[in-house]
Amino acid sequence: MDHRGRLKKLQSVLERDSLDVLLVTHLPNVRYLCGFTGTSGVLAVCEDGNVFLTDGRYREQARAEVRGARVIIARKPPLAAAAEWLMENKVGRKKPRRLGIESEHLTVAGRTQLARLLRSELRLRETRGLVERARMVKDADEIACLRAAASLGASLFERALEVIRPGVKENEVAAEMEYAARRAGAEEMSFPTIIAAGKRSALPHGRASRAAIPSRGFVVCDFGVILSGYCSDRTRTVHVGRATGEARRMYEAVREAQAVAIETVRAGVSVGEVDHAARNALKNKGLARHFTHSTGHGVGLEIHEPPRIAAGQTEVLRPGMVITVEPGVYIAGSGGVRIEDMVVVTERGCEVLAPASKELITI
Repeated sequence: MDHRGRLKKLQSVLERDSLDVLLVTHLPNVRYLCGFTGTSGVLAVCEDGNVFLTDGRYREQARAEVRGARVIIARKPPLAAAAEWLMENKVGRKKPRRLGIESEHLTVAGRTQLARLLRSELRLRETRGLVERARMVKDADEIACLRAAASLGASLFERALEVIRPGVKENEVAAEMEYAARRAGAEEMSFPTIIAAGKRSALPHGRASRAAIPSRGFVVCDFGVILSGYCSDRTRTVHVGRATGEARRMYEAVREAQAVAIETVRAGVSVGEVDHAARNALKNKGLARHFTHSTGHGVGLEIHEPPRIAAGQTEVLRPGMVITVEPGVYIAGSGGVRIEDMVVVTERGCEVLAPASKELITI
């Protein structure tokens, strides 16, 4: 990963926005910029040099991982240490200095503490998405990591198919999938595995419960892994027992909606157009009102990243963006269907990561 290149690009953004320092406190952003994978640290990005501050627990790890920044091991919490470093280095002595903070990630208490420690010698300016915008477009190394994570994650569905049976508890299915993920080398799951069966399949985020899988109905399986720090996200829906004609029509409507949306994905298209394609396909089947969430989201170091693939969103897709396409239909008291894949945006279209058949599987 070219951490130094990323930091250099960010420094040019700070100059453009008249910021002298950006205090990066959101750990995924810290990792993206300098490579640190621990759970406690602050990165100060400055025009004349970058500094990473952490505590003694991460002395060796920080020195091994951090690139493009000088490492300081502090005896106090990193945010307080960062404020002290800024003051000791006389930032603000020659002219008013502007300190950018990640307003979406810094707590009110943290902002208050920072302002108090700096004693108004630096003017705090709230920033939004400076690092996240850079993270939207993945480089070749990141796409390779996401491809590997998607492949490993996709393999878990085979284990799910072996376990899903009437009477088996949802959380037992999830446990078997998560155990298989660990054995295959996953660092952890991207999110708590969703296994929602029967009427519970109508819950878009129905996390695996102690409920038993019924003798007939849909089972929504939404799962993902983290590999080399990067997340995967995939959803498949199967049917236990003989599927009625209505159930098959519902499934096919979602499958067609996803196919149309994926065909819409390419550089230069707005994310709102992708969402509209999926929604319009379901509208033609009389099911649009049962599609109750956005069509997708970005994926990377976090499971949910910009851009949001939703109605009214105007972000334009660019080559290298990795997004999910996941339309769904949910009918309360009956059941639900969702199908999801990760895709990489290209100039002329997109590439589906870990492609596989999406024909309805009955168990």
